[in-house]
Amino acid sequence: MSTGPSVADRAPGPVLAVDVGGTKLAAAVVEPDGTIAVQGAVPTPAGGDTATVTAALHRVVRQVVGDRDPATLTGLGVGSAGPLDPAAGTVSPVNIHAWRDFGILDSLRPLLPGRPAVLAGDGHCMALGEHWRGGYPGRALLGMVVSTGVGGGLVIDGRVHPGGSGNAGHIGHIVVDMAGPPCPCGGRGCVEAIASGPAMVRWAVDQGWTPGDRPGDARTLAEDARAGVPLAVAAFRRGATALAAAVVSTTALIELGDVVIGGGVAAAGDLLFAPLRAAVAELAGLDFVRRVRIHTSSLGNDAGLLGAAALALEAAARQ
Repeated sequence: MSTGPSVADRAPGPVLAVDVGGTKLAAAVVEPDGTIAVQGAVPTPAGGDTATVTAALHRVVRQVVGDRDPATLTGLGVGSAGPLDPAAGTVSPVNIHAWRDFGILDSLRPLLPGRPAVLAGDGHCMALGEHWRGGYPGRALLGMVVSTGVGGGLVIDGRVHPGGSGNAGHIGHIVVDMAGPPCPCGGRGCVEAIASGPAMVRWAVDQGWTPGDRPGDARTLAEDARAGVPLAVAAFRRGATALAAAVVSTTALIELGDVVIGGGVAAAGDLLFAPLRAAVAELAGLDFVRRVRIHTSSLGNDAGLLGAAALALEAAARQ
């Protein structure tokens, strides 16, 4: 997988981009220059069955397509939480239990008949979006989505690195604590099991934190951390340290230049990024590892959609 303005600009017209996550389902119509013409999102149905989640996906897609003639859309790009099988067009997101080997491309193709359709990991799309439109065009970039889960993707020399199965870059499932808590993936001690929003909340509650009459979620935890509540502060520091361990390990392996972090938990700003940068400085020993630059996503929630669009634009240009 590769893309860039020179490829995307040759696409014959706008594309439909879809971003699938455990928290929300988003879609957008994106022009070849990366302009988002229209976009929308709906919550991912919690605990919904296959039909319910699929209906929500189709609803948001129809919302953004609106009265537009689908024939004017030249391709479809889907970024999804994984695991996934890009060749088969199927997804089995850890945080969407209703979808196991779900044929997401087959589900959406009837809405854009005859158009090329591409599936990639949400972390890949986030990283590619930041590389293409976010101002981080360096040689090696890691994109991370820290939200309901922890996703990731690599862009190396301008190309997404998907791996043999399309699942490379899953930094959320790097083990950072061999005696750590169980992870939704079935492993133990993964970054996601420590640094995702639900994981941080779970740990804080186990230590005695209570949200009172407020929602017991990462946003409430962040409110308390800003107010200096010790357990909330500690939860963010613990999550940040897990993220730092993964960043340091990945940088030592492939010499990252930039790490761009987005997602709902990243919206906490310095509550996460200050201890993250401090932990990277503490854990990194080699000079080239210490030079890695850590950024907040410049595109926010649009990064995944833009990356999915970039892949669709490339496919449309090559058709």
